[in-house]
Amino acid sequence: MLFLGLDLAWGEGSARNQAAETGVLALDATGRVTAAGWTRGLAETLAWLDEVAHRDTLLFVDAPLVVDNLDGQRLCERHVGQRYWRWKVAAHSTNLSKSHLAGVTLLGLLVDRGWSYDDGRNGPSTSGRVVSECYPYTAIVGADELGYTVERPRYKQKSPKGMRAAEWKPLRATTCDELIRRLGSLATADPPLDLRSHPVTLELLDEPSPLDARRYKHREDLIDAAVCAWSASLWHRHGFSRSQVLGLSGASKPGYRLPTIIAPTRPEQREGA
Repeated sequence: MLFLGLDLAWGEGSARNQAAETGVLALDATGRVTAAGWTRGLAETLAWLDEVAHRDTLLFVDAPLVVDNLDGQRLCERHVGQRYWRWKVAAHSTNLSKSHLAGVTLLGLLVDRGWSYDDGRNGPSTSGRVVSECYPYTAIVGADELGYTVERPRYKQKSPKGMRAAEWKPLRATTCDELIRRLGSLATADPPLDLRSHPVTLELLDEPSPLDARRYKHREDLIDAAVCAWSASLWHRHGFSRSQVLGLSGASKPGYRLPTIIAPTRPEQREGA
C-alpha cells in the first residue's frame, strides 16, 4: 500500500488569482518518502496523483471533502473541538455557504478517475485507490510518538495580541524546528516516516525554518502533507486501536457519503473519555 498526503489549498484559484500551494507527499510502507513537493491548483494536484499513485493507495487530504450542511459546522468538526480541546485543537467551520471548497471538487474528480471515498466507519481499506479526510493537528497531539501531551505546537499561529511580528516569527520558527525534529524521530516508529529518505524532506531537517512569511508557509505546507501521509499509514497499520473516526452518527445510513475526519488519538481523546 502507498500512502499519500495532501495539504490541499482550500481555494481553487482562477485565471486572475492563482491558487495557493498544496503540499504533496508519498510514503511507502517501509517509511521511505518516494515523492514530495508542491502543486498549484487542482489540475496540477490531479496530475501529481496520477503520476505517483499505485493500484493500492490510501490518500489522506487535509481539506473538507464532503460538505452537505447548509450552515454551521459539520459534526466531524464539532467532534474535533469536543475531543481535542484540552490540547488547544479545534476545526474551522465548513458549510455550503463557504466559497473555498476545493476538497469537494477534488473528491468529485477523483471519483470520476476511479477512486473511492472512505468515511472510515468499517476500518482501514486494504486495496484500491481510496481517499479520506484528515486533520494534521489531531495527529500531532494524538500520536504518542510526537510527545505533545499538553497542547499543540504553535507553528501555524499568527502573532499573538500585544506581540510584534518581529518578536513572534523567531519563536514560531523555533517551534516549527522542534516539530520537524520530532517528526524526524518517526524514522524508527511503527509505522515509520523517514524524512531523510528524500532530498526535499531532508531539507526540512537540515535547514532552519525561515522567518519570511512566504517561505515559511511553503515549508509548513510540506510538513502538513507529511503528517497527512503518516496518518494514513498509521490508520492502515493500527486501525481503530490508534485512530478514531470523527463525525460518525447513529443516524448514518449504509451507502451514504458521510463527512468524517480520521484522527490519530490517545485513549483520553476518545468519545466519553
